[in-house]
Amino acid sequence: MSNKKIKNVSALEIIDSRGYPTVEAKIVLDDNSYGICAVPSGASTGKFEAHELRDNDEKRFLGKGVLKAVSNVNNVIAKEIINKTFQSFTELDEFLIKLDATPNKSKLGANAILAVSIAYAKACALSAQQNLFYYLGGQQANLLPVPMMNIINGGKHADNPIDIQEFMIAPVGANSIKDAIRIGAEIFHHLRSLLKKNFHNTNVGDEGGFAPNLKSTTQALDFISQAITAAGYKIGDDVVLALDCASSEFYENGFYNLKGEDLKLDSEQIVDYYEKLCKNYPIYSIEDGCSEDDHLGWKKLTAKLGNKIQLVGDDLFVTNPKILAEGIKENMANAVLVKVNQIGTLSETIQTINLANKANYLNVISHRSGETEDTTIAHIAVATNAGQIKTGSLCRSDRTAKYNELIRIEDQLGKQAKFAGKTILKK
Repeated sequence: MSNKKIKNVSALEIIDSRGYPTVEAKIVLDDNSYGICAVPSGASTGKFEAHELRDNDEKRFLGKGVLKAVSNVNNVIAKEIINKTFQSFTELDEFLIKLDATPNKSKLGANAILAVSIAYAKACALSAQQNLFYYLGGQQANLLPVPMMNIINGGKHADNPIDIQEFMIAPVGANSIKDAIRIGAEIFHHLRSLLKKNFHNTNVGDEGGFAPNLKSTTQALDFISQAITAAGYKIGDDVVLALDCASSEFYENGFYNLKGEDLKLDSEQIVDYYEKLCKNYPIYSIEDGCSEDDHLGWKKLTAKLGNKIQLVGDDLFVTNPKILAEGIKENMANAVLVKVNQIGTLSETIQTINLANKANYLNVISHRSGETEDTTIAHIAVATNAGQIKTGSLCRSDRTAKYNELIRIEDQLGKQAKFAGKTILKK
């Protein structure tokens, strides 16, 4: 709740982790409390995501400038909300949605709206002398999420032949978030040594994972398995594996084209492909196993593996409560990936999380491949007791900023802090 007037609203064009522009907004309340939010941007995007407004002026930033969105904050939104009082961030979000008045926030830009939405919530939290996670979640907000750490990058996140976009480790056997991050870092460094020893490059992709020229999914999983063992952990017990297939990126004309492996699979065959992987490796989660357009494939995948592992819809649901509700009715997936910029306001993000909870779908709070030092998603993960977070690898400060914030939150919670650990696994 807030009864403070908005005193000032401003926005800047800043740079994200890929060297492209993004929007940063600042809101100041009449007690001088303020909040700042820098919005992320995706590379592998779902077609039903809220509209990210770009300038398309090839003379600046190869057309990716966001001066229009910045201007919309400074000249349109600011005029409408300065000197106004909103009872909650939800009320402000509803006002912004009506002001935009398009189905996908294309008039003002979801990047402009989201920056204001989160900056206002942060200002209100500071005004109430509360951490953002506590302001959003109250006394119940004490569950630290299991980090799903992307340590090998493929697909659109790397220049290599691997079709699957993310190979992740989840240190479920850890006792705390601090412990989980340590385990992940140790495995990451062992993986680097193994790749080097086998004459693979150890350059990193967009999300900080290594991007070696491996030929297959199994080769990537084998290297990760060896790294877990070399680090002194038990694979399948201390640490489990997860994939983000981003399969919409290699789905063409009804087939899944795994070009790196010279495979062309229909919906039935791709499900068999995943089933085989799960038999051979301790994979607990598969994200976007089927394309956003392949609803029949999603139903087959859910029917076959939905009672065994977590099946996460990203492009399928795009953090949209209406689309998620349809997916729940159709028995597609059993978890939702939550990305604030896919929907464009903080309140709609939380609405999606609550809807998933009611349907017994799991939530995974997620970053984007284009990130900043903003740590909002760490607070959302704890505020909603989501239990899982995706925020990249164990290098690049745009990724580690979120891990470090989770360590701080755990420290602030003290004895109240709980770690999700193995509770996220399907029994």
